[in-house]
Amino acid sequence: MTPAAPSFREALRFWLKLGFISFGGPAGQIAVMHRELVERMRWISEKRFLHALNYCMVLPGPEAQQLATYIGWLLHGTRGGIVAGALFVLPSLFILIALSWLYMRYGDVPAVNAILHGIKPAVVAIVLAAAWRIGSRSLRHPLLWAVAAAAFLALFVFSAPFPLVILGAALLGIAGGRIAPHAFASAGHAAAKGIHAPSVIDDDTPTPPHAHFDRARLVTTLLVFLSLWGVALATLAMAFGWEADFTQMGWFFTRAALVTFGGAYAVLPYVLQGAVEDHGWITATQMIDGLALGETTPGPLIMVVAFVGFVGGWTKQLFGAESLFLAGAMGASVATIFTFLPSFLFILAGGPLVERTRDDLNLTAPLTAITAAVVGVIVNLTVFFAWHVFWPGANAAAPLAGRVDWASIAIAVAASIVLLTKRLEVIPVIGLSALAGLALWAAGLA
Repeated sequence: MTPAAPSFREALRFWLKLGFISFGGPAGQIAVMHRELVERMRWISEKRFLHALNYCMVLPGPEAQQLATYIGWLLHGTRGGIVAGALFVLPSLFILIALSWLYMRYGDVPAVNAILHGIKPAVVAIVLAAAWRIGSRSLRHPLLWAVAAAAFLALFVFSAPFPLVILGAALLGIAGGRIAPHAFASAGHAAAKGIHAPSVIDDDTPTPPHAHFDRARLVTTLLVFLSLWGVALATLAMAFGWEADFTQMGWFFTRAALVTFGGAYAVLPYVLQGAVEDHGWITATQMIDGLALGETTPGPLIMVVAFVGFVGGWTKQLFGAESLFLAGAMGASVATIFTFLPSFLFILAGGPLVERTRDDLNLTAPLTAITAAVVGVIVNLTVFFAWHVFWPGANAAAPLAGRVDWASIAIAVAASIVLLTKRLEVIPVIGLSALAGLALWAAGLA
């Protein structure tokens, strides 16, 4: 029996609930949506769910948030997509602003430092596990391994700009698709087969009227998006000046949202280059701490940009020494808005085109190569984090100077083992690592 179509109010309650329970990074969040939407409530069939996921996987930005936006749009049109995507993010924003304030206000307390000392090596393991997970799924041919290795070397050895690495991978994919099409063919996401219980949006359910492609609607969507983005950025420029940090945050995180394929772990190297080296909003050590906080909160992991914005607003005292929290909250909000705004455009403008190709959606060779390059990018990120955690006294001039933090290495190895063998999920690993840091501090070993 086909379940009743959810009302907008029912969907609103679910998306709000999802915003508070979506732990575990993209894989965990997609699994939660699959369990709730496909298996329990049957609002969408397995095949249609995977079709939407196919599209979101090849977009820059957070695929889990984009998937929620897509399904919300499919169910209730533009307002459904906006509500689903926004509620996926807002709880995490408020929680991260609170945690960021605690971090900046009490981060020098010895017990807090001990907790962070234990969590940092766990972050190294988490990023390593992400590289393994993505690589095992996407590197299906020696040529793709070569693309991943080239991306790693370009970043690690030559410090190439992240967008240039992505562009190079796309060009390699275009050439590889013609020379060796079998190597750069789509990985494909097989749709479910066999008998299944009927869903509100089933395999053969006609595309709803609002999801049909319409050229006028596409133009309107583009104009509305560009207007919202332009007005927001112009408002910051008029209020603070183009060179001011808030304005530059808006411009920087817009670029980050448009060039970072591969999810949150792929955006981090770009954020490191810009936020740490170019603008000085945050230090590398703080970036690792921010990633740890992001792993422990619901919502997309790319929400670490809110931490970057908060720390940048706070440390630069953008509203003066008496309004540090206000400056931090403003920075977090600016980073979040400009990071996620393009995601709504991708879904609301591109969704109707994707629905037209529901039966033959395939990844192109350039996107296959970009996915391979992302593996190399994440490995480079792992090395960068490991360097700062395992050699805390090192610097660019003396990369292996100072003592080796063997306790951090031990925690990272243990965390890697349990994550790669899937014996524990991310949240328990972070909790146990934090306890290990406290224990080392209490024993006088850290």
